[in-house]
Amino acid sequence: MITQSYLTDLTYKINGACIEVHKHLGPGLLESIYCEALKEEFALRNINFKSEFRIDVIYKEKVLNCDFRCDFLIEEIIVLEIKSVKRIEDIHKAQLLNYMGLLKIPKGILINFNVKNIFHEGQETFVYKHYEQLM
Repeated sequence: MITQSYLTDLTYKINGACIEVHKHLGPGLLESIYCEALKEEFALRNINFKSEFRIDVIYKEKVLNCDFRCDFLIEEIIVLEIKSVKRIEDIHKAQLLNYMGLLKIPKGILINFNVKNIFHEGQETFVYKHYEQLM
């Protein structure tokens, strides 16, 4: 059974993996490089994930032919969206919230690797309405 406590612990592990990647690579690289490094770090930490998979967008009961992709889905319960940008914008937050809504995922994490310190300035966590249904 998935609980809010389990999600909190998993969030801590995900953030730790992101901090480890950032510690080794630093800021200023392309998002795709951080994505590949995170795949390695998640594997080392035995964190189950899917990466860069297609999300179906349904419009009036029809699946649209579009290429809408999520960076990471961790253990089928947390969406991780990574960026390497000057600053996180509202559109980045909206993108993550859309992924969470379409996948019916209770929690999402937005990480910006283009900062000096991920813990203090490079991560935001979001909960969706499905989070409140958990114990």
